Amino acid sequence: MPDPTSSAAASGAVLKYFGLHISAGALAAAMGFLVLWPRSMQEGFARLFCTIVASSVFGPMLVVHMHSSRPELFLSAEAVAHLYGLEPAFGLLFVATPLLVIAGLPAWWLIGAVLRFFERDGESWLGVVAQWFKRKLEK
Repeated sequence: MPDPTSSAAASGAVLKYFGLHISAGALAAAMGFLVLWPRSMQEGFARLFCTIVASSVFGPMLVVHMHSSRPELFLSAEAVAHLYGLEPAFGLLFVATPLLVIAGLPAWWLIGAVLRFFERDGESWLGVVAQWFKRKLEK
């Protein structure tokens, strides 16, 4: 019989790892909702999902880039965490969480632009793309 504490610890570790990414992506999507409300529920879910995925995929890359180019940000954040009596790892979260949110915001706008482009004038998206290319080639 498996040890119940090991599975609980493993699920806690998975939740801790993915929880930050998902919550940062959801925060980015919420910020997008504040600025531009989607036209339909389907567009809202597509934007929300893509923002969370973009935050989870591109956010860690942005954090690594910032850590290599500006390590003093992370060192000062660790010092602030220490001043508050927190673990130094929380200093990483102080800097990483806004970066994860920033990484998710472009997906909100990109997905919205693509969806609105494909729904233009009630025509099929394939026809809109074909007409767009035709106009560009005629110029």
